[in-house]
Amino acid sequence: MRYELYYWTGIQGRGEFVRLALEDAGADYVDVARQRGDNAMMPFLHGKHDGALPFAPPFLKAGRLVIAQTATILAYLGPRLGLVPGGQSAEIYAQQLQQTITDFVVETHDTHHPIASSQYYEQQRAAARKRAKAFRDERLPKFLDYFETVIERGNGRQALSRHSYVDLSLFQVVSGLDYAFPHAMRRMQKRIPRLRALAERIAERPNIAAYLQSPRRIPFNEDGVFRHYPELDPKR
Repeated sequence: MRYELYYWTGIQGRGEFVRLALEDAGADYVDVARQRGDNAMMPFLHGKHDGALPFAPPFLKAGRLVIAQTATILAYLGPRLGLVPGGQSAEIYAQQLQQTITDFVVETHDTHHPIASSQYYEQQRAAARKRAKAFRDERLPKFLDYFETVIERGNGRQALSRHSYVDLSLFQVVSGLDYAFPHAMRRMQKRIPRLRALAERIAERPNIAAYLQSPRRIPFNEDGVFRHYPELDPKR
């Protein structure tokens, strides 16, 4: 099957979690908006297309199916791309972990937009500093310690019994946090050796390594989920 991925141009954002799965599996897919522009998504978002109504991108078109929400897309793709161990319990656990990653990504985003996504960062800078401090001190360690334990309880190398889309998403989270909060992540270094090793192995997978060196991998920037503002990540 040829998949159609719909996500905003110019940023990695939440669409990158889906893109990494498609790239790792060598799936036949087209990144529609990157070819036809963001307006290609509007018929779906305005309800002028058959199938389910997505609230926002990313969404995936697979035959007649229209699937939205990152965790739901990956739960659909996982068995079809060989990116989840077999069995209902493994599939449910993978989706549970992916939804926890989604929660983590939302909290990361809210460090630079704690009041409203509709406002510029500069309009909420003071609140962002307070939110980012709580994130660095409390939420970042809580989530990273959790995923370190997940890997330890798996097989010590991966989140589940074998390679899965969850591992790819954890790689993206670590990469994004290294960009957004380099000082905080250095302070966490000794607490997350398994998570670090996992991210390094993912980066070396042949399809991922090729993707990371290609123009398809948009660099992190200050328009996406993971943004670097020095005042939100002091050296202290």
